[in-house]
Amino acid sequence: MNGYTGKILRVNLTSGRITRLDTREYSPWGGGHGLGSAIFFDLVKDKTIEGLDPRNVITIMTSPLTGTLIPGAASRTEMQGIGVQSYPIGWFTRSNVGGRFGPMLKFAGWDGIVIEGRAEKPVWLDLRNDEVRIEDARPLWGLDTWETQARIWKIVCGESFGDWNEVAGSEADGRTTQRPAVLAIGPAGENLARVGAVIHDAGNAAGQGGFGAVWGSKNLKAISVIGTGSVEVSDPREVLNARLWAKRNYGLNVDDPAALDQLLETSVHPRGTAVSPGSMPAPIVFWQWPRQSRPQACMGCPVGCRTRNQSGLGNESSCGESGVYAMYDLQKHSGLLAKAMSKLVGGMLAGLPLDPVLLLKGKQTDAAFRATDLLQKYGINAFEFLLGLLYLRSLYQMKKLGPGREIATDLPFDKLGEEELAEKLFHAVAYREAGLGDDLAEGFYRAAKKWGRLEEDLNSGLLRFAYWGLPDHYDPRFQLEWGYGSILGDRDINEHGFVALFMIGTLSQLLRKEPIVTAEEAAYLFTSRMAPFQGDLRMLDYSTENMYSESMVKLVAWHRRYTRFWKQSMLFCDLLFPDFINPAVPDKRGMLGEGEPRFFKAVTGSNLSFGDGIELGRKIWNLDNAIWTLQGRHRDLARFSPYIYQTPFNKPAYLPGLKNGKWEYLSVRGRSIDEKKFEEWKTRYYRFEGWDPTTGWPRARTLESLGLKSAADELKAAGRIGREET
Repeated sequence: MNGYTGKILRVNLTSGRITRLDTREYSPWGGGHGLGSAIFFDLVKDKTIEGLDPRNVITIMTSPLTGTLIPGAASRTEMQGIGVQSYPIGWFTRSNVGGRFGPMLKFAGWDGIVIEGRAEKPVWLDLRNDEVRIEDARPLWGLDTWETQARIWKIVCGESFGDWNEVAGSEADGRTTQRPAVLAIGPAGENLARVGAVIHDAGNAAGQGGFGAVWGSKNLKAISVIGTGSVEVSDPREVLNARLWAKRNYGLNVDDPAALDQLLETSVHPRGTAVSPGSMPAPIVFWQWPRQSRPQACMGCPVGCRTRNQSGLGNESSCGESGVYAMYDLQKHSGLLAKAMSKLVGGMLAGLPLDPVLLLKGKQTDAAFRATDLLQKYGINAFEFLLGLLYLRSLYQMKKLGPGREIATDLPFDKLGEEELAEKLFHAVAYREAGLGDDLAEGFYRAAKKWGRLEEDLNSGLLRFAYWGLPDHYDPRFQLEWGYGSILGDRDINEHGFVALFMIGTLSQLLRKEPIVTAEEAAYLFTSRMAPFQGDLRMLDYSTENMYSESMVKLVAWHRRYTRFWKQSMLFCDLLFPDFINPAVPDKRGMLGEGEPRFFKAVTGSNLSFGDGIELGRKIWNLDNAIWTLQGRHRDLARFSPYIYQTPFNKPAYLPGLKNGKWEYLSVRGRSIDEKKFEEWKTRYYRFEGWDPTTGWPRARTLESLGLKSAADELKAAGRIGREET
């Protein structure tokens, strides 16, 4: 089993029993998400339980590519189980973490971990190669995530740092200079905050889903792993050749002045590739630029989208979590000129609270970086607060929040942007302090409901939580595949595969520069490789007239299938794949469809084609929908928040589309989603997937054709199987 270790650790915290599963039984699912969904389905007999129920099972899975030299796929880990963050049901959900935990787990000889039950007292898992122990975590309980990891490092490796450490284990005794890779929860998870996250190292987080609270409910403080083994691959020479091929053909030549000049022009280029930064990472391009910093990469990644700052603040955090407080810090401390320029360009680009003018021209203090570190140490889901703070600021400005007001709090919101508020607010949430802290620990959606503001603020869009009680990332009114995929699934998808289209179109228009590709070229470069639907250019038509078409059905279906296998099961990095358009290549054609199966074959020896992976993604997507159906999913629940239907999108956004028969980057500002037409689109989508259009439930014939007879049988027994067409 090249790429696999052959075994999955299974720990029952209730009984203390430690066993293993044979990876071979589940390897047809690939890895990562596919493994996790299949194991969860088998082990959780009652899918209607809530996330804090001891019967909930958490899976933490790697892929066969984890721990190898495959660019952008060597480090990620997929976590799954019933979450507690979404609304009205805590859906079976997923989160994903990078860094070095996944590779270290493979080096210790494990393909994944399954956590069952609930310990009577706080515990942590100590994995040293094959040796696994359940340890007393009472001395760790109450520590933040950084303190927890530092304490575990000392327990496992002593006081030394960078020296050789002997690591015992029944099959892989050896030495390493590495410290253990640790996943840990902080006070937020311990106190069962629905916004609790699981943190690894300084800034890697499994944030979405509220898994911090799920771990806390199981009395699981941390999992530590250190290994001295290796990952056996099918063809080591080809692994190296494939990586060099990617670098040579798709990477940035840092010795070429023209290529470096092009990199500086990345504001109008698409996102990065597996071997070149492209226009990403946004954290370095924007709010890390004013800092003395250098790139920080997950294990095995040649890009480095994270940073290490000279100040020592904000290290390893990137993108949303590093920007939670940045806007307010800049607004608080920038000069009048920067603020005036900010107001002139219209503030929040595409609705995100990150003003590009202030980010580049404003005066930034350490407050934003310290706030980011607090979120990581307390173990709080940063993205919940990226838009949640915007909501709190609005309520404060409306005089609805504050001392003696409708939402009573003594927290100093007049100091938004300063360290004092960040410290007091995040501490209140993590420790569920009475009042605002306890309310927000339940998440902003539930807090608004408690305050009696939910209906009003969802109607107006003051609370920008578009689906499932969660904040939207890219607004469904313009980034259609993102919004549609999220409402059909369990969470904000956070999958950036098509965001390049928005970046190219919008930034080229705003900066008045020629886009790297025309709208028509983009449509061809994308759709020509979207097997099995290749050739339908209208899949890339984001015009208002095409929002509810059969082509848009195929776009969403392809995206769900690609990401479920290649991204979340093979664990290719979301910021780097799929590589549709690559600015380092003369014809701008990225490695999509060629790179993924080549990397896979080099490691596993399998001739799995790109299309085979898409079909496996379809199987995994159908199994997930079966689980959601057993949990209580019905098509009537798949509805956006009212403002998505009622309020026109009012930020600049340009995407490819057809106008009078010609391709252009069209402005989609001013549009909303037509509720009736979207319901008709859902019907088309359910039929396309082979699901019952009246309920959204999978049909037995569809499931059985995908080899999911056991799922069909369980749905039949529960009376939740879709009706077959006559």
